[in-house]
Amino acid sequence: MKRLLLLGIALIGSLLHTRANALKIDKTFVALHIPIDTSDVKNGFNNLFLASVNGANGARLNPRAISFVQDFMVHNRQDMEEMKSWGRPYFNLIDGILNQYGLPSQLKYLAVIESNLKPTALSWAGAVGPWQLMPATARLLGLKVNHKVDERKNYYKSTKAAAIYLRDLYAELGDWLLVIAAYNGGTGHVYSAMRKSHSKDFWNLQYYLPAESRNHVKKFIGTQYTFEGQGSVTTLTKDEATDQLSGSSMYVFNRKLNKDEEAAAKTLTVSGKYISTVISKYILMDEMEFNRYNPDFDKVMASANNSYDLKLPSDKMDLFVSNKYQILNESVQRLLANEGTDNEIKSVAHK
Repeated sequence: MKRLLLLGIALIGSLLHTRANALKIDKTFVALHIPIDTSDVKNGFNNLFLASVNGANGARLNPRAISFVQDFMVHNRQDMEEMKSWGRPYFNLIDGILNQYGLPSQLKYLAVIESNLKPTALSWAGAVGPWQLMPATARLLGLKVNHKVDERKNYYKSTKAAAIYLRDLYAELGDWLLVIAAYNGGTGHVYSAMRKSHSKDFWNLQYYLPAESRNHVKKFIGTQYTFEGQGSVTTLTKDEATDQLSGSSMYVFNRKLNKDEEAAAKTLTVSGKYISTVISKYILMDEMEFNRYNPDFDKVMASANNSYDLKLPSDKMDLFVSNKYQILNESVQRLLANEGTDNEIKSVAHK
């Protein structure tokens, strides 16, 4: 009887051990294949991959960022969910100022990774405030920094200074991922990485940047995905934005217009096979001047998302509207002629 009891205990122990191993395997499988818990939909966090591929605005997460962003979302989700509530006044203030400077509202997430939105934040290097500005940079941007007052801690003034800085960095670099890298480590490191990698694409030059700057960019992307469930023009390289996004989001920041020109211009969304040289001819406008108003026009119109917010001086827009069908017809004819020439060249090349 005692022997049977011991045998029964051993058998139960074996079964429990087997079940435990099975559960362990199941948990490992889940950890490997479903790293993000999407069951808590009330918090508004979409599945990362669905957001990447089918995001409402068309922005897709670069494959080289997926692993980092996954881990970032897992480890920071709760804190950032709480920040959505207590940080609302700060976000509203930042949004208003970024809008004044024509900047994407998503740049507010830079203040999240810089300081956790804390105006009293102080770095080991001496950067202070929600935007972590260094003393010399802050002074160049018009802030008072001395032993009596430090306007880097003033939310309104420091945000205006950061907006000016971000605007100027984008005017120089023309790519939001490079702007975030330069904001952290300076433009010198970005230009050095460009030379060493022979590329202006962040994903190609990233390992020539200091690790802190490289990860800063990925933290920024991860923060935006955590808050919004998808990316935007600020999580894409310039080429990615041109390929993926429609409308003005990828080229509006490259327009070199002063306030008077901007105020006097008219905007019209166009789609179709328009060519800049044909438009310039019909509206009697210098091609370089047309490109200043409408950067990357031909590149965007040749992409899958061939929609563009055409901006022209008022009198030139009137000419475009009056001749738009002739312009489109001639543009199409030129494209067909070019395709024919290309085919002839290919045919000769293969003989």
